[in-house]
Amino acid sequence: MNRFGTTRCGNTEFHWGERTYVMGVINVSPDSFSGDGISDIEAAAAQAQRFISEGADILDIGGESTRPGSTPISINEEIKRVVPVVERLASEVNIPLSVDTYKSEVARQAVEAGATMLNDQWGLKRDPRLAELAADKGTPLILMSNQRDKSGYDPRIKSEVSYYDDVITEITSSLRKSLELALSLGVPWENLIVDPGIGFGKTWQQNLEIIQRLEELNELGRPILVGPSRKSFIGMVLDLPADERSEGTAASVAISIAKGTDIVRVHDVKQMLRVCRVSDAIVRSSSDRIRIRRPRKAA
Repeated sequence: MNRFGTTRCGNTEFHWGERTYVMGVINVSPDSFSGDGISDIEAAAAQAQRFISEGADILDIGGESTRPGSTPISINEEIKRVVPVVERLASEVNIPLSVDTYKSEVARQAVEAGATMLNDQWGLKRDPRLAELAADKGTPLILMSNQRDKSGYDPRIKSEVSYYDDVITEITSSLRKSLELALSLGVPWENLIVDPGIGFGKTWQQNLEIIQRLEELNELGRPILVGPSRKSFIGMVLDLPADERSEGTAASVAISIAKGTDIVRVHDVKQMLRVCRVSDAIVRSSSDRIRIRRPRKAA
């Protein structure tokens, strides 16, 4: 089954629908919400190699925290954090490198350093020139639905607040506008990926609803990326800090795959890859594409 064709990213081809792809998160920001921020290039390189050994398909490098209430950093500071890591990894790894930014100048320098995918958390709302860069360089572009311009953050409950009613209608409308803008600026249809933006301007209840209704986004006709990893909605359900949300993340990943997700963006690659393999074995119709690993016999 090939749901949405094939997307080429550098030397890699993604055949949508055959299996779930795993994107490993490399945060080079010291104030990451998930507590895994890295400020040392050697540590970032070591994490990248570990993720690859654990089976990651893509590495997503981001230099600016996306936690609610975080202070934006300058373009120059983001470049200083991101570009040296991309340059180092491009010389050492053979899987696609994505850069998580909404700033076209950061993206441009990252692509020149070796990034082959762009991940825009604002879906071109902040800087449409990202689409022009993606079109010029032939890089796949992830468009995320971000409602933080229509919502807020309540420190009393440590959660986002929202000022609209139907979350999927809002997300679908937002992503459709982003897709239309990207196409108008020359990005090929096959290079576009959509992300509903779990945790970005939605209440924790709405984040649960997004996963529950994820299949409704299939009407957009593009592969779906979901990033539930360690997010606050899991913390609200379980009353646990970010570093104790692995099981909640696993449940969210499994159900997202059942609802049609094509890529999962995660912090715990080894564990979530196992979740993806079992979920794919259950959900994907062509079982011959699922390579079964037999248990080892006891010595």
